[in-house]
Amino acid sequence: MTTPSPESGRNSRRKQPALPGAAEQTVPLFEARQKIQPRAIGGLFARWRWAMVWATQLFFYGVPWLQWGDRQSLLFDLQTMRFYLFGLVLYPQDFIYLAVLLIVCALALFLFTTMAGRLWCGFSCPQTVYTEIFLWLERVTEGDRSARLRLDHSGWTLEKILKRSAKHGSWLLLSLWTGFTFVGYFVPIRTLAVEVMALQGPWQMFWIFFYGLATYGNAGFLREQVCKHMCPYARFQSAMLDKDTLIVTYDSQRGEPRGMRSKARDSAAATAALGDCIDCTLCVQVCPVGIDIRNGLQYECIGCGLCVDACDSVMDKVHLPRGLIRFATQNGMDNRWSKAQMLRRVLRPRVLVYTAITLAFCAALAMSLAQRTPLKVNVMRDRASLARIAPGGQLENLYRLQIMNATENAQRYRISATGLEGLTVEEEDRHIALAAIESRWLTVRARIPYGSAAPGPHAMEFVVTAEGKDPMTVREQTVFQVPN
Repeated sequence: MTTPSPESGRNSRRKQPALPGAAEQTVPLFEARQKIQPRAIGGLFARWRWAMVWATQLFFYGVPWLQWGDRQSLLFDLQTMRFYLFGLVLYPQDFIYLAVLLIVCALALFLFTTMAGRLWCGFSCPQTVYTEIFLWLERVTEGDRSARLRLDHSGWTLEKILKRSAKHGSWLLLSLWTGFTFVGYFVPIRTLAVEVMALQGPWQMFWIFFYGLATYGNAGFLREQVCKHMCPYARFQSAMLDKDTLIVTYDSQRGEPRGMRSKARDSAAATAALGDCIDCTLCVQVCPVGIDIRNGLQYECIGCGLCVDACDSVMDKVHLPRGLIRFATQNGMDNRWSKAQMLRRVLRPRVLVYTAITLAFCAALAMSLAQRTPLKVNVMRDRASLARIAPGGQLENLYRLQIMNATENAQRYRISATGLEGLTVEEEDRHIALAAIESRWLTVRARIPYGSAAPGPHAMEFVVTAEGKDPMTVREQTVFQVPN
């Protein structure tokens, strides 16, 4: 057994032994990437894709600028460890809500994939959305698909330099604005804008450039490579599909054999023997990942439906029925079911179970948020002094209480204790006033008459009650220690 040299793993080409009299050949170990220049197409699914582009980007770019009172409406303030979601103020202790939200998103992803394949990838994924925007900017600056292909294969002229400069300039501006907006979800965006204009905030500037360049690279250059090789969703989606999942499908029974139509009279018999597919390859030209759907469903397919729009437009021109490429199920294609029959099978038990579980988690999350008390209390015993005799002959325990006012109004709270006979809180510890979104630690002294309880630990609880217009009460259990 021989050990390969270090150079053997670094080269992308391997020399093959030449036959006598034959020229030396090299065979690539990896297929070189062919740049994809997708063609623009109109139609139902193209309009849906642009509707999702507008919806997602209006939300992403617009929400950070919305004000809720005197603060940003949606802000994940990492410096103060507070998260503002419109009327809600959440703390790290509320991490459970994020966990439930992620579970809901995962279940929704499973549900949509089981019903209709990679709908998320084709219409809402940020990689898809920004690639579509970047392609639009490319069409504006360099022209349609044929013009871009000519430009790719032409030499460097002044026209090419100007067009490429305009394209990359617009890409960079959009990417930097995207990075700025993303950082604006974690730093107040109005403050961030002032800092950027004054060239202040080095870490903020770093993350703006980082996310901006990530957008520029992913949407401008990697594009379909992210979907093919980097996104794990493409790899495990097959485990969520079955024969009743709606997928982009080519009707081979109707389309084969393929062939171009001729207008000559003597070709009528030959045309009659052909299928409906005229082999125009328009479905391949519009595909953003560059696959031929006529070869069957492939893991690269993102289910965008642009090939459906392209094929329908061709069918209209040659006066043939639409639907040669369409969203259909494998069972529906094999059994030649109607659209209504396929849709009835889409709502199968598996889908209904996913739907029920997703709705249950959504309901639980909504109820928990509705019943959430915007008052947080943490109790810690003072380890330095377990128990002592206070003036007046009472037994005293010391506690550290953290009280967090999670409302956006100043609050005054009353502190009391229950659980033992004669248990009281020292008079000067019974009230505390907190400003809006303020948290404070304080020392509280709880006392009982000496000899009123047996030695050992005794369960008790602190009761913190808001005294304002919206009364709130939080109870926290702890232990009162009676020494021997």
